[in-house]
Amino acid sequence: MIDVTRHTPHDCRRRRALEVRTFGTTKKEIVALADWLRCWGVNTVVMESTGDYWKAPFFRLEAEGFACELLDAKQVKALPGRPKTDRCDAVWLAKVTERGMGVGSCFVPSEEIRRLRTLTRYRRHLIEERSREKQRSEKLLEDAMIKLSVVVSDLHGVSARDIMEALIGGQRDPKVLAQLARGKMRNKILALEEALDGADTFTGHHAFVLRMMLDNIDHLTVQIDGLTSRIEELIAPFERQVVQLDGIPGMGRIAAQDLLAEIGTDMSVFRTAGHLVSWCKFCPQVKQSAGKRKGRNSKGRGNRYVAGVLGEVSVSAGRSKTRIGARYRRIARRRGKPKARSHVATPS
Repeated sequence: MIDVTRHTPHDCRRRRALEVRTFGTTKKEIVALADWLRCWGVNTVVMESTGDYWKAPFFRLEAEGFACELLDAKQVKALPGRPKTDRCDAVWLAKVTERGMGVGSCFVPSEEIRRLRTLTRYRRHLIEERSREKQRSEKLLEDAMIKLSVVVSDLHGVSARDIMEALIGGQRDPKVLAQLARGKMRNKILALEEALDGADTFTGHHAFVLRMMLDNIDHLTVQIDGLTSRIEELIAPFERQVVQLDGIPGMGRIAAQDLLAEIGTDMSVFRTAGHLVSWCKFCPQVKQSAGKRKGRNSKGRGNRYVAGVLGEVSVSAGRSKTRIGARYRRIARRRGKPKARSHVATPS
């Protein structure tokens, strides 16, 4: 249920008509809300950002032709001492908007960017889940006294995958397993034999669980590839922007797609570059009182998807022979890698 406040001119010049009604969040109820607002000549609708619950009425009213604005709940919270109810919040939102109390609207991307964002965020969730499954498989091998991850850099590469398949199939001889190595891994045959020397402790229940883990990883990989193909179709109109972002050191095509899906292509919604950085919660917030600085100087939790992309890009750029890479390595030596990622991800 949502409480809606109508704040419109009254017959008397110096007064405003205020009425509060309650509507449901189904399509029928929101259409009824739109009809009620039209009857009173209301063109602008303002609502508070509360989780994901604002999306259904916001997008439906936007489709009905209303100018919708989304306000940050932290900026429009009611003053202390007043009762905190949905009805009072609705009245307060109407007054805040009408009086122009300096509250800016939240960024809401266009419909095509929203569709793209749904796919890119779900792809990131699947990639994270696949990474967790890979980590579980490594722990399972460690539990079976198999030190394969000590020798191979990619536990799910071609050579390591063949070795795990052979383990599941019942092979326990470390020399036979080491001979499954391919390419450059064949230079580490002796190291592989030593790492696989504990294969005799790899029991049937290890093989059963590892089989399920590998199948799950393959299933997630197929889903991720399907999402990537669909994203390539939807992002075709923004190919020029993707190519431009891809030219930045450390920024790959997938990272460019994720970043475009989060911030869009219309930068006019952010007054300056600093406003964009602030929206992403990448700028520090100084808290000082009586000459002492308090807190961790963090602005708060921001967009985790933007933070994830920029974190990956900064690490990749840190390996490059560029000015950005040199800056990352210099800061990492003095202040650690987390600080280096933060400094490289934000503008100087």
